[in-house]
Amino acid sequence: MSERSELEEISIRGLGVIEEANLELGPGFTVLTGETGAGKTMVLTALSLVLGGKADSSLVRKGRDRLVATATFKIQPMIEEIAVEKGAVAEGGELILTRSLNSEGKSRASAGGVSVPASVLTALGEVLIEIHGQGASMSITKVAKQREILDRYAGSQLKDVLSHYRVALENYNSLKAKIASLKSNAAGREREIAALQEFSNSFMKMKPQPGEASALLAEISRLSSVESLRKSVGDSVSLLLSEETGVVDALSTAKRNLESVADKDPLISEILAAVTDSFFQLSEAAQSAHTYLEDLEADPQRLDMAQARRADLSAFLKRYSSVEEADDQITELIKRHDLVAESIADLTGGEDRVAQMEEELKQLFTQLVSRSQILSEVRHDFAHQLSASVTQEIHMLSMPHTQFICTVSSPDYSQRLSSNIFSTTGADDVSMLLQAHKDGPLVQVAKGASGGELSRIMLALEVVLAESEPVGTYIFDEVDAGVGGKAAVEVGRRLRKLSQFAQVIVVSHLPQVAAWADSHFVVKKNDDGAVSQSDVVKVTGDLRIEEIARMLAGQEESQSAREHAAELLAMRG
Repeated sequence: MSERSELEEISIRGLGVIEEANLELGPGFTVLTGETGAGKTMVLTALSLVLGGKADSSLVRKGRDRLVATATFKIQPMIEEIAVEKGAVAEGGELILTRSLNSEGKSRASAGGVSVPASVLTALGEVLIEIHGQGASMSITKVAKQREILDRYAGSQLKDVLSHYRVALENYNSLKAKIASLKSNAAGREREIAALQEFSNSFMKMKPQPGEASALLAEISRLSSVESLRKSVGDSVSLLLSEETGVVDALSTAKRNLESVADKDPLISEILAAVTDSFFQLSEAAQSAHTYLEDLEADPQRLDMAQARRADLSAFLKRYSSVEEADDQITELIKRHDLVAESIADLTGGEDRVAQMEEELKQLFTQLVSRSQILSEVRHDFAHQLSASVTQEIHMLSMPHTQFICTVSSPDYSQRLSSNIFSTTGADDVSMLLQAHKDGPLVQVAKGASGGELSRIMLALEVVLAESEPVGTYIFDEVDAGVGGKAAVEVGRRLRKLSQFAQVIVVSHLPQVAAWADSHFVVKKNDDGAVSQSDVVKVTGDLRIEEIARMLAGQEESQSAREHAAELLAMRG
């Protein structure tokens, strides 16, 4: 398996039927089995909570005040950087995500021991795990999902092209909106120009400087308190530098005394170092205070000027800014003034300015169309590759005659196009179709596949996508729903293939799937209907044969079932 993130452990307390459970997971293919209602799906419910899923108080086990779910991941440096950027603590290649929920529905989330919003867990989950719950395969019948799958398959190459396209779209829409605003505001143009000019004149008269408000306030405070400052600072200087009782002289004497005996005891050297440090610090402080005192002088004229300037500045800020902090107001108004000339030019240019902008808009539209065409070409290329790869996979999943066809419908770029067809995802429509047999009609996936076939198609897509995606863990809940016999064997085989690229965890009721797993956990209920730690067991050897036999025949004692179970396990080689 390639070097990716990995789910190492799930810890659950007080969730549904689960009283307490810990699962230590490894790489490769892990399967969870057990009787209906034993809590297999609760394991995935816990993981969904840990990854920011909806918190419902009904999930808290009856009789418990709260549930706690924790997941420990081994992560790579790239994911560690993402986690740290979002406020989590990730150290030593490990990330621990925790979600707690009390019986009143209040939840808490943490990442690496640091409290975070649940949305952070969701964002981290997107790069750590791909979860397919029951019925999730129906999502591939939705048009938006089909385009998303194709774009995921295309990977970084399409991501770069799409990014350039979106820049072109944003530039085009921004200028288009600006032109529309100029045209619609023609009646109020003169008033807006007058207001801008008035603001510009007031700004140039005032000429506020960054940080000026707080600087004026500090200066006024100092000039208004010269006498009290002179007395307090003067007294302090005397205490520090007095020839008879000055602290600095006393420290100097102590320093000399200690220096004379420092070579007689190493402990004295440590004391001397502390005294010396204090001596130099206080000497510098005393000198700074002395200099401050020499420079301090009353200046009534400067005080009056500072107070008048502050009054004028406050009136200016109150008139033109809505920001609360004065220095922030000045910063905001400086930025606004920098744009005044351009805004006035836009408004006073009249029809000539609009005409110039419309010419620019035509150039931007040409660029938008060009980048959209490149995006379409990339999608067409990858749609062909995806079709071939997924078809090969579904043939291996006991659908030997079915063809998977991903099509991309793009506008005719040789014709005049409307700007309305361009969205943030491009101008393409992506469809995923099935052809049941050669020369058969093409039908939408939703209409051409049963529930079991949809599950297999989704699995085939994941196997293909996993080869190029960085997601480290895939989790499937009942991926084998509606599947049996030979098809179930092939589902297990493909899940094992997927585990060559990433960690795979599957909740299953089919022995043909469970037999392919590298690790097998059985979840059972105890006598009171709960699941505790002793009821989540990793089975190997004869115990695993017994569990596969139970899944085959409903009982462990069946000799024929045990023989069949051994045969299934032997398929792994």
